[in-house]
Amino acid sequence: MAISYKKLWKLLIDKDMKKKDLQQLAGISAASITKLGKNENVNTEIIEKICIALQCDVGDIMEMANEDYIIL
Repeated sequence: MAISYKKLWKLLIDKDMKKKDLQQLAGISAASITKLGKNENVNTEIIEKICIALQCDVGDIMEMANEDYIIL
C-alpha cells in the first residue's frame, strides 16, 4: 500500500488553483509540493496546513493506493 495524492490534484482543479497557489495559501515549501507530486511521504504538519488552507479533511486530499507486486 502507498499513499496517493490524486484527490489533492483533483481538488485543486475543481477550485481552479495551481500548485503555486496552494504553496502560498498553505505556507508550505516548493519541496513539499514536489514530494506530494511524487506521492512521497510528507510531515503531518504539511497535511494539516493543506487541509486548513483548502478547508477540507484529510480524506479529501489523500488515499491509500494498492501497489501491484508479486509474492514469490
